[in-house]
Amino acid sequence: MTGAGPRAAGPAGAYAVVLAAHGSRDPASRAQFEALVAEVKALEPDRMITHGFLEFNTPTIDEAAREAVLAGAQEIVLVPGVLLAASHAKNDLPSELQALRREFPQVTFHYGAAMDLHPALLEVCRERLVEAETDARGEVRRDETLLLIVGRGTTDPDANGDVHKLARFLEEGLGYGASLVCYSGTAKPDLPTGLARAARLGFARVVVLPYLLFDGVLARRVREGVAAAAQRWPETAFVVAGHLGPHPKVAQVFLERAHEGVRGQGHMNCSLCKYRVGVVGYEAQVGARQVGHHGAVRGLLGAAAQAPGRPVIAPYEPHPIERESFEIIAGLRDWSTVNPADRYATQRLVHTAGTADIVEDLYFSPGATEAGVMAILRGLTVVTDVTMVQSGLKRQVLAELNVPVWCGVHDPETHLLSREAGITRSAAGIRRAFEKFGNDCVVAIGDAPTAIFEAVRLIRERHWRPGLVIGLPVGFVGTRESKAALRQCLSVPRITNVGTRGGSPWASSVVNALMIEAQNRLAASAAQGERPQPGPGA
Repeated sequence: MTGAGPRAAGPAGAYAVVLAAHGSRDPASRAQFEALVAEVKALEPDRMITHGFLEFNTPTIDEAAREAVLAGAQEIVLVPGVLLAASHAKNDLPSELQALRREFPQVTFHYGAAMDLHPALLEVCRERLVEAETDARGEVRRDETLLLIVGRGTTDPDANGDVHKLARFLEEGLGYGASLVCYSGTAKPDLPTGLARAARLGFARVVVLPYLLFDGVLARRVREGVAAAAQRWPETAFVVAGHLGPHPKVAQVFLERAHEGVRGQGHMNCSLCKYRVGVVGYEAQVGARQVGHHGAVRGLLGAAAQAPGRPVIAPYEPHPIERESFEIIAGLRDWSTVNPADRYATQRLVHTAGTADIVEDLYFSPGATEAGVMAILRGLTVVTDVTMVQSGLKRQVLAELNVPVWCGVHDPETHLLSREAGITRSAAGIRRAFEKFGNDCVVAIGDAPTAIFEAVRLIRERHWRPGLVIGLPVGFVGTRESKAALRQCLSVPRITNVGTRGGSPWASSVVNALMIEAQNRLAASAAQGERPQPGPGA
């Protein structure tokens, strides 16, 4: 809780507003959000208005709602402090709302829409562009100027598409010669690519507008990128506009979204929402559960990091039979000959195989286990060649860590690629993972030697560098050869074996070992108030 204690929730029958921001490690971002909250409160001073953060900062969203309830609010609307409706507005915040409804069944909770392309926000964009052009050296006509919009970037194509729509509105409405879009975060093209494309088009000036709410890491990245572009292409005048910031019109949009939410008029574009309809390339996400993804960093930077409501990562607790099995495994051989960093993963493989005579056949490249654990802690996606590997992952640990898992073997696009390229579906799924995730993944192959051969090809020819490649298929056709080829890929961390033994449960066991180690480190670091540290084999 913050402030001088609970205050009245406003006139009888009035609803309270909880403004929900993402949160940031950058103090400037938090300060600007709090300045915007002050602008909102100034517009309706008699209304109870609190604010909270999804991650890093405090108060957390549940603490902000709890403050309103303690002040007497019987009706609360949660308003997303995000520009576009992507995963935060569609998954993370609704999951927060569900938890609040369970905690306070006597309170009526509403949900407002994301800010989206509101006309008032377009007006703020125009102000920022005019300010930048006025401060720039020289006078360049708008039709000789290219507008480059920099969005945050999301994994939601509908939200990314709205950035293109914004660019078109501003290009046509303000008379720019052309417009381009790039992203400073998740999506592509990234900022350096967007700046390079803009420079090559030959306009006298490029004006860059970061479509971001607040200052911070991403806004600073835009400023630094534009400064570097100006040095690289001195023949083009680069101008960077300001982000939206705590503008009174932004505050007005917040309140408008709150009013709409209470009236049940909060709107989102459901016709192209990847969670509702089978959008090309995202069919597997239709009907996905609304689950928050910020537990490990919730309130991380605040003094109330251990406040009620903050998820606590507990150490992994094995089933009693599992614990007894590992006690038996510990006595099966002399484990001092196995690298301590790889010992737990090796023992889990022994547990899966039912025999310790597999140990000498296993191969862990130097640092492979540590690379896998750190990849899990970084939130990289686990890519599997078949659904059996995915099914073998421990659900409770996946849920604790919010580990994303992807298997493309049954996707329509994988079937098309397999048919057109003349490769197996498992190999096609690995090729799609390369295209979809780039280096931000861990590859776990437990069934198809063809998937290993495709991964090796991409590593050698396309310079693919996943966080870790696990190759443990079973069988007699191509199995030995594929594992040998993987062992020779010196440029990536890898875990495999020799011979024909293996299978999907083996690949699952290695990933489970990595996740359990990651969970235990998070639990230990939370208890000590520190960041997760590398293990003994780092």
